[in-house]
Amino acid sequence: MGTTQLESVPEPKYWHLKTVLSEALDHDFAVGEILPNERELAARFGVARATLRQALEQLELEGRLQRRRGVGTTVAPPRVGVAVGSARHSWPGESADGWEAVDAAEALPTAAVMKLLAAGSGSAASGSTSAASAVFAADQPVHTVRRTRVTEGQVVAAELLYVPAASVPGLSAIDAPAGPARARAVLRELQRLALDGQDRSVELGSARADDAKELDRLPGAPVLLVTTRYFTAGGTAAVSVATYRADTCRLTFGDEGVEITETRVAS
Repeated sequence: MGTTQLESVPEPKYWHLKTVLSEALDHDFAVGEILPNERELAARFGVARATLRQALEQLELEGRLQRRRGVGTTVAPPRVGVAVGSARHSWPGESADGWEAVDAAEALPTAAVMKLLAAGSGSAASGSTSAASAVFAADQPVHTVRRTRVTEGQVVAAELLYVPAASVPGLSAIDAPAGPARARAVLRELQRLALDGQDRSVELGSARADDAKELDRLPGAPVLLVTTRYFTAGGTAAVSVATYRADTCRLTFGDEGVEITETRVAS
């Protein structure tokens, strides 16, 4: 069979430059190092600035570079792996899971959160919504724990963990009334329960205003939403919704399921 027309199309100049720049990042620059400005880089590699910009944009999309307002273009840090579908189940906050507690508040849940908490699972009791209701009732308050995942001193993901008051009946408002201490107290009480199982789902979404600010993105920017439900004998004991920047995540498949690998790329 003869060569197709597409095979005969030469490689775009910016694409070749991206390969050259990628090799330079591996050998000539350290993680976090600020790259020279566009004029210097264009002169160094003998290309037009428009070509250079295309190559830099591609490297940014691939997670090799990050651009930050007031700082410039820097080399992105190594990626951080987050297992999804792992055979090992654990409560949030256990075994140095990489998240930092930020705050906790108590309020009635939104309709979307109510739906997640009221949903049953085969891992929980009879797997029915009625079984789940033993833990969650629509008219009861929910503790919302806010956590962040930090790498190289910067936030790479944001999480909202929803815990019904019935899941943590021993929680005292006196010992930890607010802030990170309150969040950690909710996590400690949650870990007293026997975890029967969990499930996770991943979907593409848009960054809400508060998540966008936390992740240094514009509202509406594409993100990956990782939703995890934690089950006890009574039903759904907690739900986590973690937000990752879509341009910093890579889905990989292994023996234990799906893994999300993410790195930072700031605007």
